[in-house]
Amino acid sequence: KGSFTGATEKKIGKFEAANHGTIFLDEIGEMNVGTQAKLLRILEGHPFERVGGHIPIRVDVRVVAATNQPLEKAVHAGTFRRDLFFRLQVVEITVPPLRERREDIPLLADHFLKRFVRETGRKIKGFTPAALEKMKAYHWPGNVRELRNVVERAVALGAGPMIDAGDIWLSQLEVVRGNLAVEVPDSYEPLSLEQIEKRHIERTLNHTDWNKSQAAAILQIERSTLDRKIKAYGISR
Repeated sequence: KGSFTGATEKKIGKFEAANHGTIFLDEIGEMNVGTQAKLLRILEGHPFERVGGHIPIRVDVRVVAATNQPLEKAVHAGTFRRDLFFRLQVVEITVPPLRERREDIPLLADHFLKRFVRETGRKIKGFTPAALEKMKAYHWPGNVRELRNVVERAVALGAGPMIDAGDIWLSQLEVVRGNLAVEVPDSYEPLSLEQIEKRHIERTLNHTDWNKSQAAAILQIERSTLDRKIKAYGISR
């Protein structure tokens, strides 16, 4: 029997199961200091025992760890062990946030689409150009996880054979926190709605490097409407 109530058979742990293979530790920065000490002992080749067991076990495991926070700061703050940090930092691969590699968005979105179509059986063929432009124009504060959730929701709730811009629900948190948020000046400035709209269009165009399709997606207007407003307001690059 096992070491706790209801345990009737031997159950090996993750490291033992990964012996002579690879184990992936996600969000390593969230690991508490006590568990970090145990992990360090394993990485240094020390044996360990199963819960309730008495037989020392050694494993030969390749460890791949990931985090979304700078571990150097955690080390300085005392929440991540310095010795474990250097033990893990053999080969470091930095993956830029999704907003810095927008060319990957269509590929990742298509990957998730195929996955959820396969899982749900929905008859969805792909994304419309407007949907792709809307996703490429967004800042993705939640990175790939957020993109995955957005596609999953679109597959679940989409009504047509193609996912359109209206099926892409994006968090409004980015609108408040992002670079495109309308700034409230410290002192009142008597601006008309047209002047405010002109400024916002100019900032959006500059942000997208004058990619009008992306700018229109951010502003949630048609490309032709944006062209008319650019001409009406006399906006130039």
